[in-house]
Amino acid sequence: MITGSLVALATPMLEDGALDWSSLERLLNFHLDNGTHGIVAVGTTGESATLDFKEHAAVLKHVVKFVNKRIPVIAGTGANSTKEALYLTEQAKLAGADACLLVTPYYNKPTQEGLYQHYKLLAETVDIPQILYNVPGRTACDMQNDTVVRLAKLRNIVGIKDATGNLDRGRELIAQAPDGFAVYSGDDGTATELILSGAQGNISVTANVAPVAMARLCELALEGQQEQARQLQGKLQPLHRALFLEANPIPVKWALAEMGKIESGIRLPLTPLSAEHRQAVKDALRLLETIA
Repeated sequence: MITGSLVALATPMLEDGALDWSSLERLLNFHLDNGTHGIVAVGTTGESATLDFKEHAAVLKHVVKFVNKRIPVIAGTGANSTKEALYLTEQAKLAGADACLLVTPYYNKPTQEGLYQHYKLLAETVDIPQILYNVPGRTACDMQNDTVVRLAKLRNIVGIKDATGNLDRGRELIAQAPDGFAVYSGDDGTATELILSGAQGNISVTANVAPVAMARLCELALEGQQEQARQLQGKLQPLHRALFLEANPIPVKWALAEMGKIESGIRLPLTPLSAEHRQAVKDALRLLETIA
């Protein structure tokens, strides 16, 4: 089972929006050198919605090859079309990814039965571990716990990224889920408490810019060291908040550029971080000594 701090990796781009392969490798080395437990490539933070199929598959292949089994790589392969999700999941398997992360089909607003059939087809067609991803604040599609538990019985469905931020609901799911089914937090602000309640880790935006702190936080929480984990969470909370002052990944890509890790490229309809929020992000980074 994959555990710990799993960075929702930003996809580096040049100012014209072209993929920046050298910065991608530099970013991967940053995580390999600083304790990140796993890479989640081409998810929401990786701007999956703006990459075409060829680019999406190319980034996955590049990340898997570069990481070379040193830590797990989870490929973002969800889509609002089951056919598209199937294609991307097949590409991830061909690339050699350790697992896939599949967001609920956005915009379509499927029923719970539609969600079940969508994931069932993917799980039965592509033989790779698959992690469900529920983020209703972005998708307008909320997968209920009963549906998750039903899906957890299927071969190849091994976990869920719960980005609802609802701790009561997350704890209920942990209690209901079968043995071996992993619940991961997808909300940095509540991740510590969810891990202390039995979740297996955090798929993290904040880990992009604070990999050491997020890795340590997850380790403490997984070990059940409540006081130390909560103290570190308190130090990280300003950064968690700052990285969501605008839609993800706008703030985190700006922060990475400010740190000199990537160029400033981001694709429309996303735009660079507004000037009014830049000082707040800088201040949050300085609290953790990530910039001078």
